[in-house]
Amino acid sequence: MSPEVQEVLTPHQREVAARVLTEEGAHRRHLVVSLSGAHAYGFPSPDSDLDVKAVHLDPTESLLGFPRPARASERLEVVDGVEVDYSSNELGGVLLGVLKGNGNFIERFLSGFTFEHQPVLASLQPLVRGALSKRVHRHYAGFAGQQKQEWERTGRTSAKKLLYVLRTTLTGTHLLLTGEVVTDVTRLLARYGFEEALELVEQKRRGEKSELPPEMVRRWEARVPSAFERLDRALADSHLPDDPPNTAALDAWLIHQRLALLEEGR
Repeated sequence: MSPEVQEVLTPHQREVAARVLTEEGAHRRHLVVSLSGAHAYGFPSPDSDLDVKAVHLDPTESLLGFPRPARASERLEVVDGVEVDYSSNELGGVLLGVLKGNGNFIERFLSGFTFEHQPVLASLQPLVRGALSKRVHRHYAGFAGQQKQEWERTGRTSAKKLLYVLRTTLTGTHLLLTGEVVTDVTRLLARYGFEEALELVEQKRRGEKSELPPEMVRRWEARVPSAFERLDRALADSHLPDDPPNTAALDAWLIHQRLALLEEGR
């Protein structure tokens, strides 16, 4: 368990997470399991759930023959008073997502909020970093747009929904400009001109359903478009390649892992 996870979770939450991952690990071979959601984004409240995102490897023999639909393994359950939202995706589909610029999958490998991982992750992470491209803009802009619509649809009063918009746009901005994955929005607010959003973080940390007062809603209605503009400027200024340059290397790495599992009989 990484220091980042230990810092943001209580001992009880860590114990519950470990128990759930032991149970889920009996059904699939996890390559990496990461913490996502409010805890990884810098604004957890006492009632925040544990958003657990994993990547697993299916047995190589199960991938032979007719192709099967890719399905995420999911579990949503309250365990000893802690709500756990667990999902896991198979490695092959996840790496294809990385090549397409899927930030959700990229963050599982590079966020640093790691519950557990296999030793081979150390050889994969440089390849994932090498696959970062301007394609990530489409993911972060699209996801943030959906979150903005949800914030507006529910009356613009939710501190949580507004912070999700800012978190997504600023993580995408930082990734495009630096090639670094930072999911904790509190580390990015001042750097990209949104230091006043710390008031939203304070509001959200009081509870998942914290609502903004009318004057704060009006202020942030005017500010939200600038977060999207900042993300678009980051695309224009980015030194990332237009497309991933190392698709063949990622493919070779995946094939090597598949063959290794086959030799192990797994």
